[in-house]
Amino acid sequence: MHHVFESLTPDLVLDALESIGLRGDGRLTALSSYENRVYLVQLEDGSALVAKFYRPGRWSKAQILEEHSFSQELMDAEIPAIGPLRLAGATLHEFGGFLFSVSPRRGGRPPELDDEEVLEWIGRFLARIHTVGARKPFTHRPALDLQSFGQESRDWLLGQDMIPLDVQSGWARHCDEALAMVAAYPALCGKKAASGQAQIRLLRLHGDCHPGNILWTPSDAAASAGPGPHFVDLDDARTGPAVQDLWMLSSGDRRQRSRQIGFLVDGYEQFREFDRDELALIEPLRTLRLIHYSAWLARRWSDPTFVQNFPWFGSSDYWHGQVLMLQEQCEAMQEAPLVV
Repeated sequence: MHHVFESLTPDLVLDALESIGLRGDGRLTALSSYENRVYLVQLEDGSALVAKFYRPGRWSKAQILEEHSFSQELMDAEIPAIGPLRLAGATLHEFGGFLFSVSPRRGGRPPELDDEEVLEWIGRFLARIHTVGARKPFTHRPALDLQSFGQESRDWLLGQDMIPLDVQSGWARHCDEALAMVAAYPALCGKKAASGQAQIRLLRLHGDCHPGNILWTPSDAAASAGPGPHFVDLDDARTGPAVQDLWMLSSGDRRQRSRQIGFLVDGYEQFREFDRDELALIEPLRTLRLIHYSAWLARRWSDPTFVQNFPWFGSSDYWHGQVLMLQEQCEAMQEAPLVV
């Protein structure tokens, strides 16, 4: 079956760029991206830019432009986020049935998350991102919540018969148990906290702040962008609790995660107060991401890139593993929250 990205040929990419005044020298390098198509483009003047072609149908123009506006707010606040350039009077362009944007090229390496100084540095900038994010709400972009990440993902997977029959009932049972536990957290359900419970504030977030979306420039490097973290790919920017942008930067056992979150919060609180009640949301958020990730892979399975890069997806072994992880998440959500 023909996939929409099959029509995104090198010639179409170069023609799209030329339509906004950028003449490529013919050299394109595909960069790592599953959801969209992203290319390093060498221009005739010897410079290089990054062109991003959005997956058709995923976001509306209004939602993409709201992401661009958020990126610009961050850059205006001198936060090292990498957003699209305004070219030919716009940040979002259309050519050959695709929406696309162009951003500066930035180098960097993954951050060393076992280094407390690096964690504090990242925490400081996350606080600054959230200070900007709290100024006003998103109008068009969605929230990270139980309905969109959890229930809709569950219903779609079961409705499309994506789970092998020998695993389906077990997965559905444990998924329902996990989602029922997530439902106990008003901040993830679009509800106000009950009387006597703290109301967790929701704000505009990066939304997908894992180590792969932070480029680290060493302090001894000759980089025009300056040393430290540079935040890329706000494609998943959403409304949610601040802790969503912290928890994916922690890993390991409970002690290690507590240590890492602690250093992130230490840096964060140099610029902005962190509500420790949000630590109780880490495992529910991890649960929602687990369910949403399976649905994301399944929804994209017609894209040959996914078949090539995730060959293990969809087997009975994969889904048995998901059942075990859901069981583990149910246990984790019953444990006391991390303490920092």
